[in-house]
Amino acid sequence: MTLPDQPPYRSGFACLVGRPNAGKTTLTNALVGEKVGIVSNRPQTTRHAIRGVVHRPAGQLVLVDTPGLHKPKSLLGQRLNDVVRDTLADVDVIVFCIPADQPVGSGDAFIARQLKAVSTPIVVVVTKTDAASKKAITEQLVAASQLVDAREVVPVSAVSGDQVGLLEDLLIGLLPEGPALYPEEQTTDEDVERQLAELVREAALEKVRQEVPHSLAVSIEEVVRKPDPRDPEAVFTEVHALLHVERASQKPMLLGKGGQTIKAIGSEARVGMETLLGGRVHLDLHVTVLGEWQDDPKKLNRLGY
Repeated sequence: MTLPDQPPYRSGFACLVGRPNAGKTTLTNALVGEKVGIVSNRPQTTRHAIRGVVHRPAGQLVLVDTPGLHKPKSLLGQRLNDVVRDTLADVDVIVFCIPADQPVGSGDAFIARQLKAVSTPIVVVVTKTDAASKKAITEQLVAASQLVDAREVVPVSAVSGDQVGLLEDLLIGLLPEGPALYPEEQTTDEDVERQLAELVREAALEKVRQEVPHSLAVSIEEVVRKPDPRDPEAVFTEVHALLHVERASQKPMLLGKGGQTIKAIGSEARVGMETLLGGRVHLDLHVTVLGEWQDDPKKLNRLGY
């Protein structure tokens, strides 16, 4: 008895695009099976192209989660759009995310026009199906299928996991044949300092309201690793981070009354850092004013945008 031929191993890149807050990062994290990007209900949460690696017997899918494509109002916004366009030019599949709980709008149409110029296969994913009725999902699937010429239109809930496996199989099937691009144990190529900065920004986005989230950037000044005095075989890490805002009036919003807000940000971020680094962390946070950094090329470069 002869065994049937094994299907070829496939590997390649899939870029997730969509308007801000379309559920791209939540979907990326669900597909990878662990957190590789920060999540918030604030637009412009993702500010870099983040790679998450999905390892399966049939192939290796490298997901590139991008900032939300939008009509930019600042130099930062222009650079975020450039990140998306540069990524689109260099992937094997495009995943166009459209949320089920919001009507298809001008932002989705804007992205659809950008995608008209590419010949890469497109899969439309209607996200957040757990937050919409069956009728709304059906209407959204019809509306989404009319936006672009897609290979498939798939409804998915990253929160409940519904159809995530089906989407995974579909995307791997669209990749070219080829060897694995990353080692089995690697799930992201984000460097540790950027991950630490993003954990601080994620915690701050949850704790601060008003206009601060758009004006907030985080940089890591120093990371010091030393033996843990409580356990000489473990590593104790000191992380010194700066939270940058654009105006002096925003600084008290981040600090909070009696420093309560900045303490809460630190406590939440530290939990994520200890999980990431696998040991105890001391986190030192300071707030600085970096005037109008979103429109200053030198300041954007300094912050890594």
